Amino acid sequence: MRFKHTKRRGFWLGFADFFLAGTFFLVYIPLGGLHRELEEILGHRIMPYWKAYLLGIPSFFIYPLVWMARLAEELKEKALALGIPGPHTSWRHMFWWNMLACLCFGPMIATHRFFNTLNAIETRLNQDAETKNREARP
Repeated sequence: MRFKHTKRRGFWLGFADFFLAGTFFLVYIPLGGLHRELEEILGHRIMPYWKAYLLGIPSFFIYPLVWMARLAEELKEKALALGIPGPHTSWRHMFWWNMLACLCFGPMIATHRFFNTLNAIETRLNQDAETKNREARP
């Protein structure tokens, strides 16, 4: 799969999602192709965000945060496996920026790092695919 969205602006995506109470990602993740890309990169199916969002209602929206933090940790492991230099997102980074700094741009900082890591992984995978295609040609 060739990844087309390698320059997502995480800070602004986090900004929009924070001020729209998480509903922005309800639309952006499936329609923006992010869900499919994450499944391709991580190599397994992930729970749709809308399910995590619904499970978050009775948990004061802790569940979607944990869902995103788990994805962040998996992205960090993938970035390290590909040899991508840091800083990377992580479970700790996503969770604590959202919990402790929620009124001081914490969610925006957390999603910024999340999407920076995702962009770096997608760029590396695109470069690896191009290299393989060049080597396969006679």
